[in-house]
Amino acid sequence: MKKKTISILGSTGSIGTQALDIIENNPDVYSAKVLSCSRRISELKEQIDKFNPEMVVVEREEDALALAKEYPHLQVEYGEKGLITAAEIDCDMVLNSLMGMRGMIPTYHGLKAGNDIAFANKETLVAGGEVIMKTVAETGAKLLPVDSEHSAIFQCLQGNPEKALRKIILTASGGPFRGYTLDQLENVTLEQALKHPKWTMGSKITIDSATLMNKGLEVIEAKWLFDVDIDQIQVVVHPQSIVHSAVEYHDGSVIAQMGKPDMRVPIAYAFTYPDRLENNYESLDFFTEAANLTFEKPDMEVFKNLKMAFEASRMGGSYPVTLNGSNEMLVQLFLEGKIRFIDIQNTIEKVLDQHQPKYNMELEGIVEADKAARQAALDLL
Repeated sequence: MKKKTISILGSTGSIGTQALDIIENNPDVYSAKVLSCSRRISELKEQIDKFNPEMVVVEREEDALALAKEYPHLQVEYGEKGLITAAEIDCDMVLNSLMGMRGMIPTYHGLKAGNDIAFANKETLVAGGEVIMKTVAETGAKLLPVDSEHSAIFQCLQGNPEKALRKIILTASGGPFRGYTLDQLENVTLEQALKHPKWTMGSKITIDSATLMNKGLEVIEAKWLFDVDIDQIQVVVHPQSIVHSAVEYHDGSVIAQMGKPDMRVPIAYAFTYPDRLENNYESLDFFTEAANLTFEKPDMEVFKNLKMAFEASRMGGSYPVTLNGSNEMLVQLFLEGKIRFIDIQNTIEKVLDQHQPKYNMELEGIVEADKAARQAALDLL
């Protein structure tokens, strides 16, 4: 059987390293054709030595020049142009695990080139859903979800007619501050916000999970990926993170996907779809671990980001881009210790209140709207 070649955008991050774990454990099935990172050059070098890719991409030109000198057999690229090259390369699949808006443009170009994309970059659809899904329809390339929740929904939809879908039930852990009041959120520290109760993730997505913005972005992503109305999506807080999401059909049947909180499972499913990869990951002990599952409504008056995500999606146009762009800027400022945790949602609310929307945007317009949202957040601060 021919090896499946994978181009990994973001190979030193959480998703990227877990994807490489799958490749390492299945060397007869997969190979890493492209690796990329921003500035974790020492980690990238270890990956180069282990996986022997054909191409690597880094953020800075000086790092690219140094790597090209050290690895003369490698094609070395850098910057956004390099990421586009990596997404367009002749391969069996591109894994886009880049953080934030910078993942959208490589996804677009990869799809244009006809490459199947496994994506953990939800901002691609939050900001560019209309453009990206139009490109999917035009090229026939597959866009396969890697996020655990969207992979769960995707799996639950297999073998069922899409028109029979009544509702998507998107589960959320609730983050470290589940049950908090607005007053309690006033005093949240960075250290507390970075301690997710169930998942090990990068710092940006961990903060998004703490504010519930991550779930808000996933709501918008699900709307585009599964072609449903925003009001067909329900968010349910499920602290045990065993049920990764579910779907309800018109006949009243509810199908859920369950498992241990292990991102290698949805990554492997995207890599092998429509097949499944046999693995030895720890499986769920249903009678003990799934015996006491709980579910509750999210408090959208305290965690306003989730409520604003629904509203931004309903209003459409540049509203979701503005929601996402301002959030990215504010999360970065919080990680740098420059603002409080509560300032994230309070400032986003103000940005959206003063936003003058644009509609029917192409890729360039989306990028400009993103820049404007970031600047609006800074101006308000």
